[in-house]
Amino acid sequence: MNKSSKRREALLYHAKPTPGKIQVVPTKKYATQRDLSLAYSPGVAEPCLEIAKDVNNVYKYTSKGNLVAVITNGTAVLGLGDIGPEASKPVMEGKALLFKIFADIDVFDIEVDTKDIDAFIETVKNIAPTFGGINLEDIKAPESFEIERRLVEELNIPVMHDDQHGTAIISSAALLNALELADKKIEDVKLVVSGAGSAALACANLYVLLGIKPENIVMFDKEGVLSEDRTDLSELQKRYSKGKKGITLQESLVNADVFLGLSAGNILTSEMLLGMAKDPIVFAMANPTPEIDYNVAIATREDIIMATGRSDHPNQVNNVLGFPYIFRGALDVRATKINEAMKMAAVRALAALAKEMVPEQVNIAYGETKLNFGRDYIIPKPFDPRLITMVAPAVAKAAMESGVALNPISDWQKYEEELLERMGSDNKMVRLLTNRAKTDPKRIVFAEADQLDVLKAAQIVYEEGIGHPILLGRKEDILELKEEIGFDADVPILDPKTKEEDSRRLRYADIYWKDRQRRGISLLDAQKWMRERNYFAAMMVNEGDADAMVSGYSRSYPAVIKPLIQLIGKAPGISLIASTNMMMTNRGPMFLSDTAINPEPTADDLAKIALMTEKTVRMFGVEPVIAMVSFSNFGSSNHESANKVREAVAYLHKYYPDLIVDGEIQADFALNPEMLLKKFPFSKLAGKKVNTLIFPNLESANITYKLLKELYKVDSIGPIVMGMDKPVHIFQLGASVEEMVNMAAVAVVDAQEKNKRLKNFDVKN
Repeated sequence: MNKSSKRREALLYHAKPTPGKIQVVPTKKYATQRDLSLAYSPGVAEPCLEIAKDVNNVYKYTSKGNLVAVITNGTAVLGLGDIGPEASKPVMEGKALLFKIFADIDVFDIEVDTKDIDAFIETVKNIAPTFGGINLEDIKAPESFEIERRLVEELNIPVMHDDQHGTAIISSAALLNALELADKKIEDVKLVVSGAGSAALACANLYVLLGIKPENIVMFDKEGVLSEDRTDLSELQKRYSKGKKGITLQESLVNADVFLGLSAGNILTSEMLLGMAKDPIVFAMANPTPEIDYNVAIATREDIIMATGRSDHPNQVNNVLGFPYIFRGALDVRATKINEAMKMAAVRALAALAKEMVPEQVNIAYGETKLNFGRDYIIPKPFDPRLITMVAPAVAKAAMESGVALNPISDWQKYEEELLERMGSDNKMVRLLTNRAKTDPKRIVFAEADQLDVLKAAQIVYEEGIGHPILLGRKEDILELKEEIGFDADVPILDPKTKEEDSRRLRYADIYWKDRQRRGISLLDAQKWMRERNYFAAMMVNEGDADAMVSGYSRSYPAVIKPLIQLIGKAPGISLIASTNMMMTNRGPMFLSDTAINPEPTADDLAKIALMTEKTVRMFGVEPVIAMVSFSNFGSSNHESANKVREAVAYLHKYYPDLIVDGEIQADFALNPEMLLKKFPFSKLAGKKVNTLIFPNLESANITYKLLKELYKVDSIGPIVMGMDKPVHIFQLGASVEEMVNMAAVAVVDAQEKNKRLKNFDVKN
């Protein structure tokens, strides 16, 4: 995508369909006059009076306890500098989004129009009663240090400037683990820092608390080494002005153990790196270009332990590993501040988490066979679901032990369950899915690429590194649309009806005819069908000219599935093709089967659909808990529809006893663990959170997923085709661009899985 198109896309994202990225959503009923009278006048007077009696009741009757202010004056925004409060608002809304999706914390972003320290502090203090915590953001140094110091002292709620402390906390965890791997004592190491801004100083301060001696730290800014003769240093910088006057970065790195870069790209050379001590630790965190290129660094020193701020290299120092969970823990015990003990607790928790066995979900997301603590894994991954249950409780405990918690936690198991429940409210599964696809992108045929929205989806798939698109359709139309949307990448464009594809088309037709000649297909028929895009695309996948295929945007589901079944067929050992939809609900991903293919499945079919769905759910790194739903509960009806569900469950219980599946059961009992446990304690689902529903027929499944999608705006990925021999997937008629991108990612992941199974089969044989 050219610069103009990227700019347009970014502006459209923020402008449509509703300006901005966050909104306020009611948490109480408001349908009736009675509801409104309780919400406002006269009912609202009662909680007001209770809070007037005891101000601590504000946490009981209002949203204060889960509300953080992200506050800036716009003087140091990202890489944009001093752009002012209004221009900083999109960044603050973005930070609000991260708070919500990673830790379920609500945020109001506040942009303050002043550069005066006293005025800024006074503004924050005046609005502080609204909030449970204050996250200072993008305020230039050295003012940011004074602002944070005074607000921490003068307010009785948590205050943290994430630009300073976020990087410090995450990199400190990485440093502890790197030193352990390098077998070095922290009190002995020599540290060279490139950069002397707020983040660099906060890192150095925290490293000193960890045990690095201040006299072993040499710090540089853009003017050179911080030395005692410098008259332009702030009081905070003077602490690290021990460098020798005139010494260069290269000279200071001789025999240095650690390099910390928070400055500018490509300032650390291979020669400098070679001069460092054995097992050098290099944190090159300038973004987007690190102080030294990752590939250059690992090629220069085999013994290097390296971290960057980039997601495409191991050991990403990403602030999202810290601030959501630090505030989560602080809010949950009503901490009066975020002190050094709490920051250190976050450091230790992150360092410890990297040493624990990694869940399969995380391995899958990052395309790893098995992530293990080592030089390429010294800090957890941002998508690790354990972060909230490791870091938040550690911070909460530290707040309690250091005497700043006003609402101590006593039941830690219950608290962990509450934290896990919070994590069902976002679309992490989509991020995991696309991230996994990016680890090994595949060639995807877009069979309707001369449709504008399909081409937009292919463009996103290409630019995000999800896959390598192959575009099918009229070449002139595709080229015209590509120019219109700024899709200037050189990707293959094929039109099955043109002479350019004669050779390939005739070859495909011959292969198809030989396979189907005893089933009423003539060579002429085969040649005719190969002019059709879905047949041509399916043969591309069949013959290894592409890895996966997506289609269906402009044609009905049955019209698209027919050629796929004819040409590709079922996977070995599979007698039934089915589909499932992954719904992104507020309780986490829910899989619904069969939503598109089998109108009236038998009991045997339902059992097969359940088994295929179980494998699909596991493909996404989720442990399947399956409810076979009906209008009946465990024999309460002898209707044939309920009976076949009961028979399917009996079969699964007998032959797959380890599978967590039960039924027949009504949907409300399946989805309400308390109701289920109370009424049917004997069920395999009792005490468990159901994430997979198998429906008795296509009608009920299809209606359910479309109701969820339209009434509650639940995002849907699917229908995902199960049981096919090759990775071929079908869009819903008129699917959105986002839905098509997600389905393309599913196709890539499916191709990865099928390729993995094929390799395993080859090894065994």
